[in-house]
This record gives sequence, structure tokens and C-alpha cells, in this order.
Amino acid sequence: MTVIDRIRAALDAGFAPQDLDIRDDSAEHAGHAGARGGGHYAISIVSDAFAGKSTVARHRMIYAALDDLMKTQIHALAIRALTASEASMQPNQKEPR
Repeated sequence: MTVIDRIRAALDAGFAPQDLDIRDDSAEHAGHAGARGGGHYAISIVSDAFAGKSTVARHRMIYAALDDLMKTQIHALAIRALTASEASMQPNQKEPR
């Protein structure tokens, strides 16, 4: 199972997302000293589990769901976490920022 598969499984189980995109940006960081400890990833997730939560709380929820991976296989994680209603008001962006 790849790291992306493991990220997807953890987020699917924890958030039942309506939309989930995961991008591996590790190749862009080749040679970066910290990259030896794990990869660089970006996620864009839409889930009603984020309703009423601040951006910081949403990120903490995601970090908690990915706890083991954050300690071993993820060096950096860019997060875009929205509710379905927030996502419907955003420009159509399939790529995580």
C-alpha cells in the first residue's frame, strides 16, 4: 500500500469526505534534508465533519487522523479542508493548494 493509499484510507475512515484529492509533491523537494524523513504531500478534502470548526481545528483533526504517518512517512503536508457548502462557493479547484 502506498503512502497516498494510506492517507486516503485514514481520511476516508475519519471524515467520510465528499471529495478528496491527494498529491505527492516529494519530487519537487528532492535533496531537501528534511525530505529524507518522509514525503511532501498536499490534500484537498471536502467533508461536513469540518462544519463549525476553525481552520486550525480542521488541520488538527487531519493531523490526528494521520498521526502515525506524520511520524514516519510524511515530512510536510499542505491542507485545504472545506465543508460541502464552502466548497460549492469556491472556484473549481481539483488540485490541492
